[in-house]
Amino acid sequence: MNGQVEPVRRRPCVAAILLLATAFALSPAGASAVADARVTPSGLPVPRYVTLKFEEVNARTGPGDDYPALWVYKVRGLPVQVIAESSEWRRICDPDRGVAWVHMRTTDGRRNVMRLAPTPIAVKSDPRADTRTLALLRPRALAALQRCEAGWCRIKADGVTGWVPEAAMWGIDDRPQCVPAPAR
Repeated sequence: MNGQVEPVRRRPCVAAILLLATAFALSPAGASAVADARVTPSGLPVPRYVTLKFEEVNARTGPGDDYPALWVYKVRGLPVQVIAESSEWRRICDPDRGVAWVHMRTTDGRRNVMRLAPTPIAVKSDPRADTRTLALLRPRALAALQRCEAGWCRIKADGVTGWVPEAAMWGIDDRPQCVPAPAR
C-alpha cells in the first residue's frame, strides 16, 4: 500500500492509544441479511468481502481449472465480493464490476477497501467531517478496513490510521455489488 496516502503537512500531535475493533457493528439491516444468508459450502454468508491473496490471480469463466481464463488480477489485497461459491471456487465481483471465478486458495478473509472516485478523500482524525485531516487517500488506493460506525469507517493505509465516510469506499456495502449474467 506504499504511496497511497498523501501526508497533510502539520505538526504531529501526541496520539492517544486507540483500541481497534475487529468486528463491524451490525445494523438491523445487516443482522437480517446475515439471518437470511443461505447455507454455502464454506458455511460463510454470501455475499461477503475477501481480498486477493497473491500478486497474480487467474479469473475464470467457471469454477474449475478447465474453464477458460478471462483475465489475470494483478493487485494483491484487492477487495472483492464473493457472490457465489462451490466447495473450492468463489465467484467474485471486483471493484470494476467484473464477475469471475477464482480458486478459494487465492483469497484471504482480511478486509480491504478501495477509493473508486477520481478524487482523493480526506482521512480524518475522528469520525466527523469537522475534525483534523491526517492524510489524503488517493483514487484507486487500497486501505485495510478496521471497523465502521455511524456512517464512518476506520482505515489504515501507509501507516496512517483514520476515518473516512463509509459511502466514499468500495468494499463495505453488504448488498450485492454485481448482477452476474445468467448461466448459459
